[in-house]
Amino acid sequence: MSNILIIEDEAAIRRVLTRIIGDENKTYTVEEAEDGVIGLEKVRDNEYDLILCDIKMPKMDGVEVLEKLKKLKPEIPVIMISGHGDLDTAVQTMRLGAFDYISKPPDLNRLLNTVRNALDQKQLLVENKILKKKVSKKYEMIGASEPIQHIKEMIDKVASTDARVLITGPNGTGKELVAHRLHDLSERAKAPMIEVNCAAIPSELIESELFGHVKGSFTGANKDRAGKFEAANGGTIFLDEIGDMSLSAQAKVLRALQENKISRVGSDKDIKVNVRVLAATNKDLRKEIEEGRFREDLYHRLAVILIKVPALNDRRDDVPLLIQHFSKQIAKEQGMTPKVFSPEAIEQLQAYNWTGNIRELRNVVERLLILGETTISGNDVNLFASK
Repeated sequence: MSNILIIEDEAAIRRVLTRIIGDENKTYTVEEAEDGVIGLEKVRDNEYDLILCDIKMPKMDGVEVLEKLKKLKPEIPVIMISGHGDLDTAVQTMRLGAFDYISKPPDLNRLLNTVRNALDQKQLLVENKILKKKVSKKYEMIGASEPIQHIKEMIDKVASTDARVLITGPNGTGKELVAHRLHDLSERAKAPMIEVNCAAIPSELIESELFGHVKGSFTGANKDRAGKFEAANGGTIFLDEIGDMSLSAQAKVLRALQENKISRVGSDKDIKVNVRVLAATNKDLRKEIEEGRFREDLYHRLAVILIKVPALNDRRDDVPLLIQHFSKQIAKEQGMTPKVFSPEAIEQLQAYNWTGNIRELRNVVERLLILGETTISGNDVNLFASK
């Protein structure tokens, strides 16, 4: 059932629109408002899938109504109704976010096609939001502690922007998880997220890996090859362990961030790229800068937003939730019968010194599920969780 609101001061036009739209599809319910003030009140109190709004009205004109609607409920498509002398204004409303406009008196076919298209778009937006939530569950951050709540709030605020984010924290804390959630909740979610582990690539190959190369540029370069920045065009590139990147590669990354251009190794041709950059490191980049191993100008380009992921020892309240999450996840992956952790076992694991952080906890949970009894006891923890 689609709920449609018509905001129009002329009663005759309202009746015509209501009749045409209502007769077209019995799943449409149509409500009316005689001016913009009443229309906005209805929108505040009810849920609508589509709004048709006249431009010339008393009390509040359609342009002002549209601006308020887009602030109040931006997801609702708005079709503007224009008189013969309102066409310039109608075009202006398109720039303000109107879905389309129809002229008075309304052409039957154009009206119905515009209504169908607007409702289809609304449905597509709803489906995309649902899909995005399902996808992002893969990278759900488990925990209710204050540090994790703060990170979740930061991600929600930052994800929809193109701001660069530097994610810091010890190994095994979930920095990659933060990067994936930032991408999945962004406007770039449909485009690729390309990951580069800067520590795993030899320093002499990192520039070729990031920016590509042309044939003959070095020994073994048998053909032209695109780099990771080109592969991520329109999407996100995640530079993991960026503190291990060579200074020469850092200089090229800095140029890419400054100019949105890269050049392949062995080429002087510029290639435009539109990439959001996320970076992560377990190193203290301030110290690396002091010791001449990291460029300060690159640091400031990357660290527009800083997200620090805490060690597991600093969020022990989350250990029971993480145990429960990993138990279900591992049992499903391994085709095992889920096991219960006794309160004593959970208490012991909560007090454990997690030098390997969440990665270590997951390994311990998997070991206990495989080797422990049906109910994991404190004794099982003593036997199988010790280092």
